[in-house]
Amino acid sequence: MEHTLFVIGKLFTTVLALVIAYQAYRGYQRHHTQLLLYVAAGFALVGLGGLLEGVLFELLQVSIFEAGFVAALVTAAGMLSILYALYAPNP
Repeated sequence: MEHTLFVIGKLFTTVLALVIAYQAYRGYQRHHTQLLLYVAAGFALVGLGGLLEGVLFELLQVSIFEAGFVAALVTAAGMLSILYALYAPNP
């Protein structure tokens, strides 16, 4: 049961991050603001980082350490993208 709740939690978090990424991308299309594209990419990476950990561990039988490390790198890249969008000068 704990494993199922963990998977549901990961999927829920991934879906939320991808919905936010989609909305940010729609904002980019409407306003052509480059920084919204960085926000969209960042949230997509954050969401996919969590999903990637489960895929690597459950399906590809990678160790939990390696799967977590790869997921952390992808999530960190997403956070850096969002951070750049927050601090970059608006053109």
